Amino acid sequence: MPGTFEPLPGGGAAVALDDVEISIIRSLAVQLLELIGPGPGEDASDDPLAELFAEGPSEPPSDPVLKRLFPDAYSDPEQSASPRDAEEQRAYSAEFRRYTENDLRAGKRDSALAVIRSLDALSSAAAGEGGAVLKLSPEESQRWLGALNDLRLAIGSRLEITDEEDSDLLYRLPDEDPRKPMVMAYLWLGGLQETLVGTLMP
Repeated sequence: MPGTFEPLPGGGAAVALDDVEISIIRSLAVQLLELIGPGPGEDASDDPLAELFAEGPSEPPSDPVLKRLFPDAYSDPEQSASPRDAEEQRAYSAEFRRYTENDLRAGKRDSALAVIRSLDALSSAAAGEGGAVLKLSPEESQRWLGALNDLRLAIGSRLEITDEEDSDLLYRLPDEDPRKPMVMAYLWLGGLQETLVGTLMP
């Protein structure tokens, strides 16, 4: 069925996408890549040891989308019972972030790149046909699942969705609301994500 992932025999998943859908997903993945930024070795030296031992940031990102994609590992210090607890949580979160964020960013970059590359290959193979069926291996399906999740988190952050109630309000937005196209993308990606999860279930 168009617009939903279906399992492939022997593993993996397939979905029929038209040219517009391919263009939308690719554009969102490119924007996500730009937001995440280059890896520590991509804009500096090519020394693999330097990249291996590079420490990440200790402060959370200022951009609300990046803050959603790379949240603090420990609970919000603002919700702590005492100033001392808050200070400890900030210190633990900073330490955890310093040693994990670079790897998390690399993983998210790899997933977004996998989406872009598979869509580019699909577009080349289906040139002039108005769409095609995307077929993913089990490993590609996992990367797509990660990227779809990141895209929905990013859009949800821009729409200021924090809970299920906020999500329900999206269905009732009038067509003239300027957020409507972003809402439609958010809901559509949610459907893709849900059906892809279904193909990965044993």
